Amino acid sequence: MALKGTDIDLTHFPNRPQFAGFMKPCRVEGETSQLEVYGTVPSDIDGTFFRVMPDPQLPPFIENDPWFNGDGNVSAFSIQNGKVSFRQRFVRTEKFIRERDAGRALLGKYRNKFTDAVEFKVRSTANTNVVYFNGNLLALKEDSPPYAMDPNILETRGLYTFDGQLPSMTFTAHPKFDPKTGEMICFGYEAKGDGTPDVCYYTIGPDGQFKDVVWLTAPVVAMIHDFAVTENWVLFPIIPQVCDIERMKQGGEHWQWSPETPFYVGILPRRRAKSTDVKWLRYHNSFPGHVANAYEEPSGKIILDIGLSEQNVFFWWPDAQGNAPEPSSIESRLTRFTIDPTSTDLTLSNPQVLQTNNSEFYRIDDRFATQPYRHCYFDLMVPDRTDFAQVMPKLGGGYPLYNSLAHLDISTGELEVYSPGETHMVQEPVFVPRKGAATEGDGYVIALVNNYSTMLSELHLLDTRDFTKAQAVILLPLKLRPGLHGTWVDREDMQ
Repeated sequence: MALKGTDIDLTHFPNRPQFAGFMKPCRVEGETSQLEVYGTVPSDIDGTFFRVMPDPQLPPFIENDPWFNGDGNVSAFSIQNGKVSFRQRFVRTEKFIRERDAGRALLGKYRNKFTDAVEFKVRSTANTNVVYFNGNLLALKEDSPPYAMDPNILETRGLYTFDGQLPSMTFTAHPKFDPKTGEMICFGYEAKGDGTPDVCYYTIGPDGQFKDVVWLTAPVVAMIHDFAVTENWVLFPIIPQVCDIERMKQGGEHWQWSPETPFYVGILPRRRAKSTDVKWLRYHNSFPGHVANAYEEPSGKIILDIGLSEQNVFFWWPDAQGNAPEPSSIESRLTRFTIDPTSTDLTLSNPQVLQTNNSEFYRIDDRFATQPYRHCYFDLMVPDRTDFAQVMPKLGGGYPLYNSLAHLDISTGELEVYSPGETHMVQEPVFVPRKGAATEGDGYVIALVNNYSTMLSELHLLDTRDFTKAQAVILLPLKLRPGLHGTWVDREDMQ
């Protein structure tokens, strides 16, 4: 019996926007000991910026494969004594190894095992986020357990189940870290397999031991990409991209936008909870994006700051009639929900828009996670700062576009904007605390930048004391495909 996809030309990538221009797969592994630096890299920055991108090592046999179905390729920018070195390696997932051995793609549609050319034990691409925990760099994809890597040389150590403690078949791409306790707070959705409504919540102590394991049943089988954690609560925002196992068996997509489904938020006590303690609140149909932060007011009310769009941000998964918004029309705004966890009213209402311009990929000073905070950093689109006539032919498709980095002072509403250039687009920022500084937001912001003039990548470093201009621009000798998420790890913490 012939393998699926053998009638497809697998010698090159499909002629699709998600494989063209800056979205052309990188597929590079290697290292550069000292990158070019324009400006000055402060000597007190000492650690590594890790990030991961979906980067298919081989052409897919699904012609219109979405851009983030590629293999996880992890980049590490090590900064010390004002110098920056670069290392990059693929995560050796089961998929990656078997496809490299076969010399062709074997994985089918995004999260649809019924379309694969072979049967996999674990389908992970490990391409969505990387976090550091207990000596391991964990490469994450929310449909599977993590893969552990050596943080120094990026060698894959293997599938990571926390010494067999992982209760769920899935593990979030957005674990949260409590800066006070050192705990990693996690969950998995579709936790008993594809198409299941089960959500498994758990906390992992700094010693690696699991506790507070709670199994929940979601009101709909749908995507829960990010979540929020406060001192005493966890919140699960459900995106109305729904799964139907029968549709998958017929070769359809895992996800389909459901305009009839509300935006749900599940609320659960963070500690010593039971499955019956969860409450599912509702807001009208909309798309919840990434969480900036969440915390509790003295009154006990919960503040949830999250990106929110009125449209289907994942436009490549339309509704049942094939309807999807025009990508250039999609906008997301940083939005605040104030929630009374004691109320019997299950309706969310009257959210406050904190920032009206199109934005996403919100990051904070992680030392203030789960607590009241003031400073938020994110990607922003300011249309008049880009020469689209130059950029559009080289852009490629499938990736949300932002041309600026922003800093919002939530207390005052003041917005600072850094735009790297009229032929540049930005990726997710990360915050780096200034050495010895305890004040929130005192430090640096680092982000990868796509230069569509040179068709190469750059690392831009900003000082938060002078946010609107670059402290340093670090040039890379190659193009890094747009990625998803990353993290900063101080050298002392990694040692």
